[in-house]
Amino acid sequence: MKSFKLFAAVLVATLLFSISSNAQTSAYYAGKWDVLVKGTPQGDVHLKFALADSASTIKGTYTDPESNKEMPLTKTELKDGKLTLNFTIQQYDLSLVLNKKDEDNVTGSLMGMFESTGVRVKP
Repeated sequence: MKSFKLFAAVLVATLLFSISSNAQTSAYYAGKWDVLVKGTPQGDVHLKFALADSASTIKGTYTDPESNKEMPLTKTELKDGKLTLNFTIQQYDLSLVLNKKDEDNVTGSLMGMFESTGVRVKP
């Protein structure tokens, strides 16, 4: 019986830590980001994102580089500290994976092909 109680306590602690850690990660990504995507066929491209933490999930918009209009992200996923942003530019569905580097910088890749670095835009 003691081992069951110990197992249950460890399980609950692990679940609480996991939920807390995911909430902290989603809050980290909230804000405005300027992401530089390097080496695309159009050259290096800056993409601007505005992200919000909503009940431990990420929602947001990006600024279309052609029209300069804010457009909604089509999907976001936060898994293992990595944030995946899905969006459409010129009828192409794109995904950008971002990883926390430090408090104000991220690294990642667009479509797994183009290196990306981002910096938090200060208010």
